[in-house]
Amino acid sequence: QVQLVESGGGLVQAGGSLRLTCAASGSIRRINAMGWYRQPPGKQRALVATFTSIGSTNYADSVKGRFTISRDNAKNTVYLQINSLKAEDTAVYYCRAIDSGLIYWGQGTQVTVSS
Repeated sequence: QVQLVESGGGLVQAGGSLRLTCAASGSIRRINAMGWYRQPPGKQRALVATFTSIGSTNYADSVKGRFTISRDNAKNTVYLQINSLKAEDTAVYYCRAIDSGLIYWGQGTQVTVSS
């Protein structure tokens, strides 16, 4: 089992910034992909940004230029730098990792943007 723990969410004013952190622990074999999804109120969970199995990055169009994903492989940790926050960025942000073909999710961290 792999455990994912997110942190860094909170309440921030529009235009502000946050940095989310996701740390993986447990019986890690080889994490092939790791990234961030989000679920706004009343909507489905969707991709925000991720490292793919070949090491490239994918971003949702709505966050390109404002969000940056980075990682520390030695710590099995990914980060999401969120800048120029908008009200529509309000959501629960979830970390997802794929290890040996199994998908793991974190418990989520709430990001609320006030206008």
